[in-house]
Amino acid sequence: MRPGRRASAWATRLAAGLVPAPVLACALPPSIVMTLPTGRYMLGAALTVALTGLLAALSDRLPAMRARVLGERRVLLPETWASYIGFLLFLALLGIGVLGPRDPMHNLLTLVFWTVVWVALPLASMLVGNLWRGLNPWTGPVRMVRLLIGWQGSIGLARLGHWPAVAGLGAFSWFMIVSLSPDDPLVLAQVAGAYWLLILVLAVAEGDDWLARGEFLTVYFGFLSRIAPFWADPQGDRLRIMAGWPGAQVLRMAPLDPSQVAFVTLALAALSFDGLRETFWWLALVGENPLEFSGRSAVTVENSVGLLAAWGLTVATILGALAAGRRLAGAALPTGPVMLSFLAIAAGYHGAHYLLTLLTAGQYTLAALNDPLFQGDALLGLPPFYVSMGFLTDRGAMTLIWNAQFAAILGAHVLAVVLALQLTQGQASRVAHLPLTVLMVGYTVLGLWLLASPTGA
Repeated sequence: MRPGRRASAWATRLAAGLVPAPVLACALPPSIVMTLPTGRYMLGAALTVALTGLLAALSDRLPAMRARVLGERRVLLPETWASYIGFLLFLALLGIGVLGPRDPMHNLLTLVFWTVVWVALPLASMLVGNLWRGLNPWTGPVRMVRLLIGWQGSIGLARLGHWPAVAGLGAFSWFMIVSLSPDDPLVLAQVAGAYWLLILVLAVAEGDDWLARGEFLTVYFGFLSRIAPFWADPQGDRLRIMAGWPGAQVLRMAPLDPSQVAFVTLALAALSFDGLRETFWWLALVGENPLEFSGRSAVTVENSVGLLAAWGLTVATILGALAAGRRLAGAALPTGPVMLSFLAIAAGYHGAHYLLTLLTAGQYTLAALNDPLFQGDALLGLPPFYVSMGFLTDRGAMTLIWNAQFAAILGAHVLAVVLALQLTQGQASRVAHLPLTVLMVGYTVLGLWLLASPTGA
């Protein structure tokens, strides 16, 4: 080959290599990208949700979704005493956060809060009911303080509805997603301690019943646990063990008021933006090289604006779908009952979004619980073991994890469609549900795209 033609061939190959082409990828922790046929999953999810919504809208035979009693037993540990135990554990974790190692992967406060409280406990509550009810660190101390000071009144916080919980969730979401060092044990201890004290003062002034409306963790766990197929129904000093279709408890709830709608939409927006902020698309949008990320401090303003924008967009799309349904059918779907169906989506997104965190950071948590002072102890009876991330590079393991995430998101959206139809039976024409079903399809594709997109931060 002549030199001129050889140079021309090399130039052609180089140009071909620089031309962008579609890539099928699955996002894992930074620097790990595997190829999986995620496009087929997204198409299948979209078609399945659309078909489910269409068939349900054309059929009068929806599942009854009734609950039944499996058994009944005495309360083993009163709620007040269980809360005291939760409070003592909280104090111990705060002490470890302040006095323990600053390495987040070797400090029990960071590991227990971000892995157990924020990931494992919600997942368990989605299966067996609200586990936070008896473990929260406020109920017992609030009742004790109110008894000691002789105050049994209120200051009118109940009139604010769930808006204090909305403010709490917003501040927590910003701290988790945007702030510079949410994993730093000392910072986390200071923030958690200040928040606990604030809620204690407010709950003492208003009463411990206010926690279910004003404290964001209590509200969040209460909402997610409504999806559980098994749950305990307190009846005085007795517990009735219940079972039913996932979401059966949602059908027994009152329609959401505006403050509760704000809470649910903020929870959805925070989960979505938490996945979006690490994608190549977002990093390029804010002017960051995804392969040379400058750090959280470089995008604090951008991520703060993005979080607010995600919330606004979530509210706008849901209300827009309801408005479109009103135009098509001439009658509006009620916002309060419809928003109850989005509890299923919030639960499915939480499980899918944090599954990898549970499988990775969960190993560090188990090791720290087994040997909290790193002196060779085995408090859980486990032999010394090394944290392994090898499964992240195994195609079979990652395909299995992706399938689990896919099933969680798809199942959540199918359940949401069914719940929306159940909650609004006879209140509007079936045509009014079509824009809402289209929105469900869009959320399905968005959720799977966020899980499948390569991350750079």
